Amino acid sequence: MLFIKNGNIFTMAGDIIEGGSILIKDGKIEEVGKDIVAPLDAEIIDAEGKMVLPGFIDAHCHIGMFEEGMGFEGLDVNEMIDPVTPQLRAIDAINPMDLAFEEAYMGGVTTAVTGPGSANVIGGTFVALKTYGKRVDDMILKEPVAMKIAFGENPKRVYESQKKSPMTRMATAAILRETLFKARAYMEKKEQAKEDPSKMPEFDMKMEALLKVLKKEIPLKAHAHRADDIFTALRIAKEFDVDITLDHCTEGHLIADYLREEGKGAIVGPTLSNRSKIELKNLTFETPKILHEAGVKIAIMTDSPVIPLHYLPICAGLAVKSGLDEMEALKAITINAAEIVGIDDKVGSIEIGKDADIVIFDGNPIKDIDCKTIATIINGEVVYKA
Repeated sequence: MLFIKNGNIFTMAGDIIEGGSILIKDGKIEEVGKDIVAPLDAEIIDAEGKMVLPGFIDAHCHIGMFEEGMGFEGLDVNEMIDPVTPQLRAIDAINPMDLAFEEAYMGGVTTAVTGPGSANVIGGTFVALKTYGKRVDDMILKEPVAMKIAFGENPKRVYESQKKSPMTRMATAAILRETLFKARAYMEKKEQAKEDPSKMPEFDMKMEALLKVLKKEIPLKAHAHRADDIFTALRIAKEFDVDITLDHCTEGHLIADYLREEGKGAIVGPTLSNRSKIELKNLTFETPKILHEAGVKIAIMTDSPVIPLHYLPICAGLAVKSGLDEMEALKAITINAAEIVGIDDKVGSIEIGKDADIVIFDGNPIKDIDCKTIATIINGEVVYKA
């Protein structure tokens, strides 16, 4: 057992508990409050004067698949020979020994949602995993957590160089629609085969991977920067009655009222970067503020390695500097991120029964540039201590 006492606990599920305590047992949060008695056999961490938060969550990154300082040998994020690769799984490419994982949990990031890049129209499945461990199978929180799709410049650029489709936004949308139509027909044939086995279609690994999307077990995870690409993503999701998250959402602030009406969460970023392509010309840290004030639920991401994962709280802090409410910025890298991704039953807040992923800081990690991590706890284990 582990007992944290005297901390200023930001539960992200209610009021701040000043001078509060947390009892952790078997990797879960057992009790949270002010008048908790420490068991005699518990390891005690005194967090007096410290800020205690749920572990941070990056809702969109590529950690472990785009390894630090490796070049081609550690580049496993994009399979750029076929624009339709839903059968690819992030877990088969992640290297937990990548230095970025250690830096992440030392910086307070305890959960990463990582997966394929945006070269392909359909890239494969993302996974939500803890940032501490040696074997990816033991780190998984939810797999698959989403199916990556991409709009805009990236698929065009990749396949234009190969002189094959998609070379236009029309083709990107058409390829996605065609594949979803095929997957729906495949699913219908499998349903019919329950009554008549002779109607069972020939096994298709790509179609099998998309069944979870069509059954609304996982959402599409849409790479979309420009406003028109965001609308195209939403249009296709409606056509096939599937769930979707809007990732990057760089021009979301230009269409905030529309996005509020759609009721979809926005995972915003990476904003601490240069305008490296045309669709980033309206990049601004004001996007989270404008979306939040319009009534859109927001998360903030790094898109690591574009921004190193451990700089996630700095990104949240820069959003505060541009007008986002401080508590909303904290939610954007904790409970909001968990809710948008669909893992809030386990992480994102300090509540009884949830995974004991907790970080203790000597200051405010989104405001104080000299703030240091005192301890990081993942699944009830102290994985880092200053």
